[in-house]
Amino acid sequence: MTAIFDSISEPLSRRVTAGLAKIGLVLRSRAWKGAGSAGVTPTQGQALALLREAPQGMKLAALAHLLGVSAPTASEAVAALVAKQLAEKAAGADRRSLTLKLTAQGEAVALRTADWPDFLVDAVETLDPQEQAGFLRALVKIIRALQENGDIPVQRMCVTCRHFRPYAHPGSPTPHHCAFVDAPFADRHLRLNCPEQDQAPAEQRDEAWARFTAPAGA
Repeated sequence: MTAIFDSISEPLSRRVTAGLAKIGLVLRSRAWKGAGSAGVTPTQGQALALLREAPQGMKLAALAHLLGVSAPTASEAVAALVAKQLAEKAAGADRRSLTLKLTAQGEAVALRTADWPDFLVDAVETLDPQEQAGFLRALVKIIRALQENGDIPVQRMCVTCRHFRPYAHPGSPTPHHCAFVDAPFADRHLRLNCPEQDQAPAEQRDEAWARFTAPAGA
């Protein structure tokens, strides 16, 4: 019977992709609804969230990179935020460049727009802890593949950080190690957007990834 299903169904990877696409449609719809209620577009809402993570300020080029959009598109979003008094331009550290910072009003709006994905949190919490950890590990693999193919901007993930030591503690419930905080951690602790992330050189990234993806951390 299993052979029959295998012969008539599309590849598993296609079905997984179709499922992710359906979630993507809902996310886009909710993003417009959530951001719209705060008086901003989804891109502006994402920009607010990124600026909130950088209280010291962020340059336009860096913001465009993290948003995965062109500099003109990022500049247009920032101009709108400045006009709405949600962001402001300040002198950079070298006094020759400008950095972008949130205003107090922008901070409040950023907090409001950060709540819109909560519906998905509720759905993910229907998975048991082991399923959530496995799903997070799978997401890390997918995101890294998209990153390596140039489909999305470089993400501040554990697995591409110079401080990441995969399976430094084999056989332990917390097999990996973060050299930045000098502490062990497990797959369930993997971060996709760590503010302390320091991109590792290519050779180190490849070596760490090979160890992270080896069977049972061999």
